[in-house]
Amino acid sequence: MAIVPARPEPRPGVLTIDAYVPGKSAAAGVEKVYKLSSNETPLGPSPHAIAAAQAAAEQIAYYPDGAATRLRNAIAAKYGLDANRIVCGAGSDELLSLITHAYIGPGDEGLYSEHGFLVYRIAILAAGGTPVVAPEKNLTTDVDALLARVTERTKVVFLANPNNPTGTYIPFDEVKRLHAGLPPHVLLVLDAAYAEYVRRNDYASGLELVATSENVVMTRTFSKIYGLAGLRLGWAYMPTHVADALNRIRGPFNVGSIALEAGIAALADDAHVAAAVAHNEEWLPWLTREIEKLGLTVTPSVGNFLLVHFPEDEKRGARAADAFLSARGLILRGVTAYGLPNALRLTVGTAEANRLVVEALADFLRGSDA
Repeated sequence: MAIVPARPEPRPGVLTIDAYVPGKSAAAGVEKVYKLSSNETPLGPSPHAIAAAQAAAEQIAYYPDGAATRLRNAIAAKYGLDANRIVCGAGSDELLSLITHAYIGPGDEGLYSEHGFLVYRIAILAAGGTPVVAPEKNLTTDVDALLARVTERTKVVFLANPNNPTGTYIPFDEVKRLHAGLPPHVLLVLDAAYAEYVRRNDYASGLELVATSENVVMTRTFSKIYGLAGLRLGWAYMPTHVADALNRIRGPFNVGSIALEAGIAALADDAHVAAAVAHNEEWLPWLTREIEKLGLTVTPSVGNFLLVHFPEDEKRGARAADAFLSARGLILRGVTAYGLPNALRLTVGTAEANRLVVEALADFLRGSDA
């Protein structure tokens, strides 16, 4: 006789998922905190986006446009896309989950690289699928390793390009080589959350590949360079048949009206985005140089963050550094969950925060008190 549970139970596997833990945002006993743990822009959102959000707040008694029509049209106009192939969501995280639930089920596999975004694994397990991990080379996606792990059960391949938390990327030719090596039934998802920051001639976010393929999706977010992380807004470009699938399973009002209006205004403010890019172009290499002068290794990054490596030493390791920096109000991101226990991820912050973190790291390595 089957044993009947004494209470409702989630389906097998759900409670074995390691929940996503965001970067810290506070430090006990510290008067001023510099949050450098979540890759948020130090410039904040566009003033036009703030004004649009405030105006939209007066209409929150009404449901938003469930089709996100004006935002999709704005995105389409900016990038020269077909608005019918755009789906908006509550951050790109929701879109990644929707894609996974639409294409992966029990017995299916989802594939991603060794230090890929944690949401991939969570989404695959939540859908009842099996996560498959491909090793990286020098903390960078290895196309051959991914292709070697594709089976008849593989349904989705996730590629964060640039990758979080490493900040590394693969050139567009390598992305195309990956796509060419995939069977036509496998969906390639290009997660381009940091695309706006990349300044490399051999990089592309993937819009061209989506436009000419039946099995490629590209996701983007307003949480990073646009500074709208608190509103949760993202978008994806995809083949029409994929958009049809996602629109059938997403919530009818999955993006709020304030987010929609702020997103439209943020998208139009090219000057604000340019300022954010310029700030990053100044401080990303500065932080890299200054931290390397201290004797620490920094993974070359094309995003708005750095992966800083510490020695395998209890007194000078990543955990000790995290505690030391936190005591000074400098909050970085531990990345043990990504398989990188000896590293911390540092978001490019304000000029003040950037200088303070270098000073604090110097004191830490000298053995000074926090």
